[in-house]
Amino acid sequence: MRTLSKRRVVPVLVAAAFLAVFLLAFSSGMQHYERPMQLTPTANERSRRSLSSVGRKLLDHAAEETNRIGERCSKDDIRLYQGATTPLPNGIPTYTVEILNVCVSGCAISGIHLSCGWFSSARMINPTIFKRLRYNDCLVNDGKALSNGGSISFQYANTFRYPLSVSSVTCY
Repeated sequence: MRTLSKRRVVPVLVAAAFLAVFLLAFSSGMQHYERPMQLTPTANERSRRSLSSVGRKLLDHAAEETNRIGERCSKDDIRLYQGATTPLPNGIPTYTVEILNVCVSGCAISGIHLSCGWFSSARMINPTIFKRLRYNDCLVNDGKALSNGGSISFQYANTFRYPLSVSSVTCY
């Protein structure tokens, strides 16, 4: 009887050990996949840099800022955010886009053009808010000024998210 119980217990213990190792390996591997891809350096990577390279980067950044002293604004003063929202009833994903004027010198920015590829939407977008003029050229707010601190938003529906970015602006 004792031999029979060992025959039953050993495979169960081996299976349990295999399952435990598999779950441990799987959960440690999932930590890698759960983290979103980071385009900016992590805190550990930043701390590994030498002081001289950080100093050079600060000087480079300071030089960029001093070059902007005579300018009222630039395309960097327009921020664009987009994120997924509730899909349409037929299942097509939707995205909300928000475009902000973050100019600190109180400037109004007009003629905001975005790089937008062959942008299209299954949901109608008010053309005075956003429209594609031609390939990779979309116009925001019908070319009218977006005041300092102002924002404009719209939703579009497509099977994938378009990579939108500011291509040009007109400063006042």
